[in-house]
Amino acid sequence: MTGRSIINYDSLWEKICEWARKTGRVTTRPVLLMYFVMTSKDTPWKDKATIFTAISYLVLPIDLISAKRLPIIGWIDEATSLVVTIQKMQKYVTPEIQRKADDVLDKWFPEYTYFEEVI
Repeated sequence: MTGRSIINYDSLWEKICEWARKTGRVTTRPVLLMYFVMTSKDTPWKDKATIFTAISYLVLPIDLISAKRLPIIGWIDEATSLVVTIQKMQKYVTPEIQRKADDVLDKWFPEYTYFEEVI
């Protein structure tokens, strides 16, 4: 390998940003955690590929099961893909990665910051 990545992180980040605006803070947090795990130099290549696949399936407009035709089932396949990936990759989520994700969420969804501090 020449040090170049076959994953286009910038393009995926743009799709995550678009998707986040539609779904909100709570739904976006696990995706950001996985994104930052994927971009970490400490994450093995095989696990990066797994995360990339799960996030891409969630944020890109391609579906194996259409949510428009089968609304509940169409969302369940995406959610299941992400949940399984999160469970497998949870070991890589560090306090630093959690802070990075929360910092991004605070920028994207500032209205929630005050509410969370009160609780």
